[in-house]
Amino acid sequence: MLKLARTIRFDESDGNVFSRPAESGEWAISGGFEFSNWTEADLSGKAKQAFANGWLSIDSFGRATFVAVAKIEDAEMSNLADRLAQHFVTVYGAPDLASAKSIAVEELSFMQELCADHDPNTLLVVQRELTEAGVKESFRSIQPADAEIEQIATHGSVD
Repeated sequence: MLKLARTIRFDESDGNVFSRPAESGEWAISGGFEFSNWTEADLSGKAKQAFANGWLSIDSFGRATFVAVAKIEDAEMSNLADRLAQHFVTVYGAPDLASAKSIAVEELSFMQELCADHDPNTLLVVQRELTEAGVKESFRSIQPADAEIEQIATHGSVD
Protein backbone atom coordinates (compact mmCIF):
# COMPACT_ATOMS: atom_id res chain seq x y z
CA MET A 1 0.00 0.00 0.00
CA LEU A 2 1.38 3.38 -1.03
CA LYS A 3 1.05 6.34 1.31
CA LEU A 4 1.52 10.05 0.79
CA ALA A 5 0.26 13.07 2.69
CA ARG A 6 -2.69 15.40 2.19
CA THR A 7 -2.90 18.93 3.48
CA ILE A 8 -5.28 19.53 6.34
CA ARG A 9 -6.66 22.77 7.74
CA PHE A 10 -8.11 22.86 11.21
CA ASP A 11 -8.96 26.55 11.06
CA GLU A 12 -8.35 29.61 8.88
CA SER A 13 -4.88 30.39 10.25
CA ASP A 14 -3.03 29.03 7.17
CA GLY A 15 -4.92 31.64 5.14
CA ASN A 16 -3.44 34.32 7.37
CA VAL A 17 0.16 33.13 7.60
CA PHE A 18 0.96 31.88 4.08
CA SER A 19 1.01 33.97 0.91
CA ARG A 20 -0.59 31.07 -0.95
CA PRO A 21 -2.36 28.72 1.46
CA ALA A 22 -3.22 25.21 0.31
CA GLU A 23 -6.76 23.97 0.65
CA SER A 24 -7.54 20.90 2.74
CA GLY A 25 -7.13 17.59 0.96
CA GLU A 26 -4.39 18.52 -1.53
CA TRP A 27 -1.51 16.06 -1.98
CA ALA A 28 1.69 17.45 -0.43
CA ILE A 29 5.43 17.08 -0.18
CA SER A 30 7.98 18.80 2.00
CA GLY A 31 8.90 21.30 -0.70
CA GLY A 32 12.12 22.31 1.04
CA PHE A 33 13.82 22.63 -2.36
CA GLU A 34 12.10 26.01 -2.74
CA PHE A 35 14.37 27.41 -0.03
CA SER A 36 17.70 25.96 -1.18
CA ASN A 37 19.20 29.35 -2.08
CA TRP A 38 17.64 31.37 0.74
CA THR A 39 19.55 33.47 3.24
CA GLU A 40 18.52 35.12 6.50
CA ALA A 41 17.47 38.16 4.44
CA ASP A 42 14.70 36.07 2.83
CA LEU A 43 13.21 35.09 6.18
CA SER A 44 10.57 37.69 6.94
CA GLY A 45 6.79 37.90 7.00
CA LYS A 46 4.78 35.19 5.30
CA ALA A 47 7.87 33.86 3.50
CA LYS A 48 9.41 33.15 6.89
CA GLN A 49 6.33 31.18 7.95
CA ALA A 50 6.40 29.13 4.71
CA PHE A 51 10.09 28.41 5.30
CA ALA A 52 9.69 27.57 8.98
CA ASN A 53 6.87 25.03 8.74
CA GLY A 54 5.05 24.95 5.42
CA TRP A 55 4.36 21.77 3.44
CA LEU A 56 4.02 22.27 -0.34
CA SER A 57 0.80 21.22 -2.06
CA ILE A 58 1.21 19.64 -5.48
CA ASP A 59 -2.31 20.76 -6.46
CA SER A 60 -2.19 24.52 -5.90
CA PHE A 61 1.50 24.81 -4.92
CA GLY A 62 0.28 26.54 -1.79
CA ARG A 63 1.54 25.86 1.73
CA ALA A 64 -0.04 24.15 4.74
CA THR A 65 1.06 23.77 8.35
CA PHE A 66 -0.24 20.21 8.74
CA VAL A 67 -0.51 17.16 6.54
CA ALA A 68 -2.15 13.83 7.26
CA VAL A 69 -0.91 10.47 6.00
CA ALA A 70 -3.26 8.93 3.43
CA LYS A 71 -3.37 6.01 1.00
CA ILE A 72 -2.66 6.79 -2.66
CA GLU A 73 -3.02 4.75 -5.86
CA ASP A 74 -0.13 4.17 -8.30
CA ALA A 75 -1.91 6.02 -11.11
CA GLU A 76 -2.47 9.05 -8.91
CA MET A 77 1.20 9.01 -7.88
CA SER A 78 2.20 9.03 -11.55
CA ASN A 79 -0.06 12.02 -12.24
CA LEU A 80 1.50 13.88 -9.31
CA ALA A 81 4.99 13.21 -10.67
CA ASP A 82 3.94 14.67 -14.03
CA ARG A 83 2.39 17.73 -12.39
CA LEU A 84 5.43 18.33 -10.19
CA ALA A 85 7.80 17.88 -13.16
CA GLN A 86 5.87 20.50 -15.12
CA HIS A 87 6.12 22.84 -12.11
CA PHE A 88 9.91 22.35 -12.07
CA VAL A 89 10.10 23.30 -15.77
CA THR A 90 7.71 26.26 -15.54
CA VAL A 91 8.77 27.78 -12.21
CA TYR A 92 12.35 26.64 -11.67
CA GLY A 93 13.59 26.45 -15.26
CA ALA A 94 14.35 22.74 -15.42
CA PRO A 95 15.78 22.00 -18.89
CA ASP A 96 13.11 19.47 -19.92
CA LEU A 97 10.28 17.33 -18.57
CA ALA A 98 12.35 14.12 -18.55
CA SER A 99 15.01 15.64 -16.28
CA ALA A 100 12.37 17.28 -14.14
CA LYS A 101 10.38 14.07 -13.79
CA SER A 102 13.30 12.18 -12.28
CA ILE A 103 13.61 14.89 -9.60
CA ALA A 104 9.83 14.92 -9.08
CA VAL A 105 9.88 11.16 -8.53
CA GLU A 106 12.70 11.61 -5.96
CA GLU A 107 10.67 14.24 -4.09
CA LEU A 108 7.59 12.02 -4.05
CA SER A 109 9.65 8.99 -3.00
CA PHE A 110 11.09 10.94 -0.08
CA MET A 111 7.57 11.86 1.03
CA GLN A 112 6.42 8.25 0.63
CA GLU A 113 9.29 7.12 2.87
CA LEU A 114 8.32 9.74 5.43
CA CYS A 115 4.73 8.45 5.46
CA ALA A 116 5.45 4.72 5.16
CA ASP A 117 5.70 3.87 8.86
CA HIS A 118 2.69 5.95 9.91
CA ASP A 119 -0.95 4.93 10.04
CA PRO A 120 -3.43 6.81 7.87
CA ASN A 121 -4.60 10.07 9.49
CA THR A 122 -1.35 10.53 11.40
CA LEU A 123 -0.50 14.23 11.36
CA LEU A 124 2.94 15.37 10.25
CA VAL A 125 4.64 18.69 10.85
CA VAL A 126 7.86 20.02 9.38
CA GLN A 127 10.29 22.43 10.95
CA ARG A 128 13.11 24.07 9.00
CA GLU A 129 16.11 26.07 10.01
CA LEU A 130 18.84 27.75 8.03
CA THR A 131 22.29 26.43 8.89
CA GLU A 132 25.76 27.05 7.49
CA ALA A 133 25.34 23.82 5.50
CA GLY A 134 21.96 24.88 4.11
CA VAL A 135 18.35 24.15 5.00
CA LYS A 136 17.84 21.57 7.75
CA GLU A 137 14.44 19.90 7.95
CA SER A 138 13.07 17.92 10.85
CA PHE A 139 9.75 16.11 11.00
CA ARG A 140 7.40 15.18 13.79
CA SER A 141 4.33 12.97 13.83
CA ILE A 142 1.22 13.37 15.94
CA GLN A 143 -1.18 10.49 16.36
CA PRO A 144 -4.78 11.70 15.91
CA ALA A 145 -5.75 10.58 19.42
CA ASP A 146 -2.78 12.51 20.86
CA ALA A 147 -3.57 15.83 19.20
CA GLU A 148 -4.79 18.57 21.47
CA ILE A 149 -6.27 21.84 20.25
CA GLU A 150 -3.18 23.77 21.38
CA GLN A 151 -1.03 21.69 19.02
CA ILE A 152 -3.14 22.36 15.97
CA ALA A 153 -4.23 25.95 16.47
CA THR A 154 -0.95 27.69 17.29
CA HIS A 155 1.15 29.55 14.72
CA GLY A 156 4.18 31.75 14.84
CA SER A 157 4.03 35.42 14.02
CA VAL A 158 4.20 36.54 10.38
CA ASP A 159 6.48 39.40 11.38
